[in-house]
Amino acid sequence: MKQLRASSLHITFLTQEEWQAAGAAGYLQRTGQQFHWENPGYTSFDQFLGELSSAKRKNLRKERASVREAGVTFDWLTGSDITEAHWDLFFDFYMDTGGRKWGTPYLTRSFFSLLGQKLSRQTLLIMAKKDGKYIAGALNLFGDGVLFGRNWGANAYIPFLHFETCYYQAIDFAIARGLKRVEAGAQGEHKLLRGYLPVQTYSAHVIAHKGLARAVDDFLEAERAAISENIAEMARHAPSKKNS
Repeated sequence: MKQLRASSLHITFLTQEEWQAAGAAGYLQRTGQQFHWENPGYTSFDQFLGELSSAKRKNLRKERASVREAGVTFDWLTGSDITEAHWDLFFDFYMDTGGRKWGTPYLTRSFFSLLGQKLSRQTLLIMAKKDGKYIAGALNLFGDGVLFGRNWGANAYIPFLHFETCYYQAIDFAIARGLKRVEAGAQGEHKLLRGYLPVQTYSAHVIAHKGLARAVDDFLEAERAAISENIAEMARHAPSKKNS
């Protein structure tokens, strides 16, 4: 960092042990929050549902049935099954949905072609189809027993389509492939009601400006306490039987 005269250094997604070692070495310590679904060895989605409280189990079944009754089916595409035509469609979904959010879509069409060329065997494209046409899709990456949910988009509105495409289909795929975890990202407490539990993430940082570093350190201390409290509170509202 000194050789490059960089203003800061950031190491993200550390293990807790690495994070503690970084703190001992003088790094600023930050925690974050994501939502993960853990697979202890389920053989079916229904077996997973059996772990939930009755009310939450009924809600998930209702949501899945609603999408199915709307005539939506799904294709799981990996490796050479993903064509440039699929990327064209997914890019349109991505731009349409991203353009209606507060942010600006930042991934280019060429990015998806490169992803298909370089990482197709670690890419899962979940595509939703209705009346013979694709209407939505979710991009995931997977490796080392983990499925990482990344982006989604749609050009049609169907109730619960987002939940089915991004969360329930991901669980189905993880069970089918024997993956141990689905990481659905950081945002959206709605994931909690769909079997994804809050977990703490860890990062470490160095800021060259001493005064700014002290101010950030004070903030991070308060933020760590708030995140820990928030995770504990959400865990008490998890949809499992023990919390019903």
